[in-house]
Amino acid sequence: MAANSNPIAIGSKAPDFSLPDPAGRMQALRDHAGSAATLVAFICNHCPYVVHMRDALAQYARDFAGRGVRVIGINSNDAQAYPADAPEHMAEWAPLLGFPYLVDADQAVARAYDAACTPDLYLYDATLHLYYHGRFDPQRPGGAPADGSDLRRATEALLAGAAPPEPQWPSVGCSIKWKSAGAAAS
Repeated sequence: MAANSNPIAIGSKAPDFSLPDPAGRMQALRDHAGSAATLVAFICNHCPYVVHMRDALAQYARDFAGRGVRVIGINSNDAQAYPADAPEHMAEWAPLLGFPYLVDADQAVARAYDAACTPDLYLYDATLHLYYHGRFDPQRPGGAPADGSDLRRATEALLAGAAPPEPQWPSVGCSIKWKSAGAAAS
């Protein structure tokens, strides 16, 4: 089911987190302190919107890495209900992405960010204040290839010291697959 990202106030401080990658190695947001910018991307393996943009997102990460932009992928989906999003399948994607791809098994980080869909993109400045919360680009599965044009423009503006871009179109993608209340308690 398609969903839009929730509105988040520009300038909001990034909620801190510490999450494992599929191999169990912990990574924290604070590990990226000193970066010119940090993109926190809620993604997953099975969503056609993410599959459509995966290679372009990996290219974005490569293109901006030398300029101090760090990318962190987080998968918050219920892996029991959606086995394609289980850590062992995330491990298959991690080398293709080229950036940390972390497991939010209890979904606490997605809730802290008020994430709603995959992809849901949060671009933070060097002080981890939200600069851009919007779509990757206007492309959709089955259409033109993804190019990340909206995120790239926002990143260039951030690195140039410009004001956050307006408008910021919400991300569109698959809804995050939340665990049932009973599953979250177990």
